[in-house]
Amino acid sequence: MTETEAGTRSVIIERDLPYKPEKIWRALTQPHLIEEWLMKNDFAAVVGHRFDFRGDWGSVVCRVMEVEPNRTLSYSWEVMGLESVVTWSLTPSGTGTQLRMEHTGFRPDQEQAFRGAGLGWRRFLAKLDEVLARED
Repeated sequence: MTETEAGTRSVIIERDLPYKPEKIWRALTQPHLIEEWLMKNDFAAVVGHRFDFRGDWGSVVCRVMEVEPNRTLSYSWEVMGLESVVTWSLTPSGTGTQLRMEHTGFRPDQEQAFRGAGLGWRRFLAKLDEVLARED
């Protein structure tokens, strides 16, 4: 977790995964797979597309900001006063892919959201690992 010059903080999680970027990209961009590890959604990998992630507690309003297939995916993440950005980066490695997830934009007065995101993303990524392990 880091703090920027603007005073906002980021949750950053990096993982080395034994899969090709294309396989991870599918799990990050196909709605039925996203639902298995993150939340129900109406996602489309199209810049400008507005979509929601939906849970029992409510929803996250999002807009796709950047799509570079098998490399970079970025979307806004707005929920309960938090206006932030989630960016996924995939870098091929000798053993598979380096996955980096960065959730930026937590203000100092959003400590609870920041801590919750740190815990939540770790749980979500554990579920992503399970989806990747069984998906062909």
